[in-house]
Amino acid sequence: MTTETRPLDGRTVLVAGATRGAGRAIAVQLGAAGATVYVTGRTTRDRISEVGRATETIEETAELVTAAGGEGVAVPTDHLEPDQVRALVERIDRERGRLDVLVNDVWGGEHLIGGSFGKKTWEIGLDDGLRMLELGVKTHLVTSHAALPLLTRHPGGLVVEITDGTTAYNGDHYRENLFYDLAKNAPIRMAFGLSRELADSAGTAVSVSPGWLRSEQMLAHFGVTEENWRDATEKLPDFAVSESPVYVGRAVAALAADPGRARWNGRSLDSGQLAREYGFTDADGSRPDAWGFMLAKETDPDTRADDYR
Repeated sequence: MTTETRPLDGRTVLVAGATRGAGRAIAVQLGAAGATVYVTGRTTRDRISEVGRATETIEETAELVTAAGGEGVAVPTDHLEPDQVRALVERIDRERGRLDVLVNDVWGGEHLIGGSFGKKTWEIGLDDGLRMLELGVKTHLVTSHAALPLLTRHPGGLVVEITDGTTAYNGDHYRENLFYDLAKNAPIRMAFGLSRELADSAGTAVSVSPGWLRSEQMLAHFGVTEENWRDATEKLPDFAVSESPVYVGRAVAALAADPGRARWNGRSLDSGQLAREYGFTDADGSRPDAWGFMLAKETDPDTRADDYR
């Protein structure tokens, strides 16, 4: 292997929230680039989180990272528990002595959304709404608070806040549920704020959003697999612009490997935008642009999803 094929050799990464979906794919692609990747989550082979899926575990994610060419290390962690997160960071420091990339991907709140889109704030169960904010905002703050002292010990660290939507889209689009809207816009603002705070250590912070993600949960929702996902377009034609988790994984790996990534500091980015910049594709060789498609369709209802692949 060369520095071109393993640009992250010797680098240490923490992907917080790597059990499935975007987090898992990001961890695997960072491993493929040569990194040691600590992967965290609440679902293990012995315990299932409130998400209620036993089909994906952090141990499996770590094994996929190693199989891709990196070193995967699974650490069961509830990122709402500061003591657990501090112990995680202390372990990384003890075993590696550095942290080069932090990916904040913790979420796991899809089960709280069902039937709430389009409802008024006061029509949504308060406990469910506040839980979304705990899972999507508090977890990121707890993790950053514990991990950034280690990340800033060496210059040039990278923080990636994973969310749903970009400033260009979310800025004037209400995300149909106030709690969800806040949970997904907060990481964008976190990246902006951290970009200022990391300046003294020459660090970079960005937010990154996938497009319409074909996560394991989304595929199950439509009753399809990654192999036959296009069958879902019979029910919902716009699903044709969806992307596999590999796409956002490659986006984050490209950012981590870019010595000039500081030019993105504080920015809100998406997988399609980064694919055009860095030249990678999704697993099937396409280059989806979900956010571009959705904006275009607002002005031209006849816009075809396949034209944005």
